[in-house]
Amino acid sequence: MVWSFLGFLALFVAIGVSSVFHSRGTKKDYYLASSDVSPALVGLSAVATNNSGYMFIGVIGYTYATGLASIWLMTGWIAGDFIASTFVHSRLRKATQKTAEASYAGVLSNWYGQNDRLLQQLIAVISLVFLLAYAGAQLVAGSKALQVLFGWPAYAGAIMGAIMVMLYCFAGGIRASIWTDAAQSVVMILAMGLMLIVATSSLGGIEGAVSQMSEVDGFLELFPQDLVFPGLTGGILFALSWMFAGFSVIGQPHVMVRFMALNESGRMRQARVWYYLWFIAFYCMATGVGMLSRVYLGDPAAFDAELALPTMALELLHPVLVGLVLAGIFAATMSTADSLILNCSAAVTHDLLPHKIENTLILKLTTIAIVIVALLWALTSTESVFSLVIFAWSGLASAFAPLLLVLCLVQKPNQHLSMAAMLIGLAVALGWRFAGLHTAVYEGLPGIMSGLIILTMSLWWQQRRAKTASAD
Repeated sequence: MVWSFLGFLALFVAIGVSSVFHSRGTKKDYYLASSDVSPALVGLSAVATNNSGYMFIGVIGYTYATGLASIWLMTGWIAGDFIASTFVHSRLRKATQKTAEASYAGVLSNWYGQNDRLLQQLIAVISLVFLLAYAGAQLVAGSKALQVLFGWPAYAGAIMGAIMVMLYCFAGGIRASIWTDAAQSVVMILAMGLMLIVATSSLGGIEGAVSQMSEVDGFLELFPQDLVFPGLTGGILFALSWMFAGFSVIGQPHVMVRFMALNESGRMRQARVWYYLWFIAFYCMATGVGMLSRVYLGDPAAFDAELALPTMALELLHPVLVGLVLAGIFAATMSTADSLILNCSAAVTHDLLPHKIENTLILKLTTIAIVIVALLWALTSTESVFSLVIFAWSGLASAFAPLLLVLCLVQKPNQHLSMAAMLIGLAVALGWRFAGLHTAVYEGLPGIMSGLIILTMSLWWQQRRAKTASAD
């Protein structure tokens, strides 16, 4: 088991490190792979980054505890993601080419060539804080898996993951990340498919599995039992909340940078086909495994739900295959962690420092420093993976999604308005969470809507005043 796991990790590291032979030695190549990545690699990399330890650890754990009602999380998330992608991704790729910027913050703050330096720095600061928390969550996810399967200390997985990320980020930057993402995405879907087939077969097939699930009180109910508003109303609100969670993908620099790296903006549709085919298949498998785990593991009150997948793997699979599943979990965490780290590095070297750094050695040393900070965060965190990811995801979305939407709609908010909308959206989302209202509605919904209202109303008022002035 250990050797098969280590074998897959060695393969991922080798793939990432080999990208150094294709490096062009420039900052744009380190952070954007010179915007020369094929649609297939963009799609597989983006979906592997999106479906991180959150999917293997968080979603399966949530489904294990909640049951069939978790499908609303899946359908809402994918629907929101798809809606956002239809009119944002290609426009962002074109803006990346036009501005010649190497970071997400750089593109948003220079969309119309305006060079809003304060806005760029604010985006970078917000990105740095939330992406570090997000990266810490990924390393925590890896630690949990190793702790269950090998009995290793809780910190072992985080340290091993940090070393891996450091190696291939130092070697090839975003290209190493994308290449390993593509390899990891294959392992991830094989691992999840294997678990689904073996678990279903051992319960007597689909009919036997459903029969045993129905014996768990409320497990096959269509809506969660703990909704603030029960019944259909609560279910619709629940699904709508998660649709906004999926829509929030456009506010995630570590995911969107993949689409910014596409070799031709006209090939975005091909990249999206790869992305959504893999996304739907993997999410369906993860939900199925999460439901099956309840039959095997029993009452979630006596068990850490986020350990459901590795625990099931130990019970059902041959040790070599357990190593494959664990490699899949690690692949998921690393495919996101490396992206988060690189975006943090770009925020520091390209967006925050007064002189934009071009020396790739300094870029790589900054990346290593960010990895160390993320590792320390992971080792001291007490939050669940699911909670940390949703917190970071909603914060980034509430800050950035409204501005990106308005820019894609060919509106031109000034720097101060953009900054105000960003801070208000973020404040509303954080206030919503800390008030405990996120149990009723995902905090990204009010956060994104607040930012959008500020932007649209202010722009409308400015345009009205301009028309009035011209009429006079």
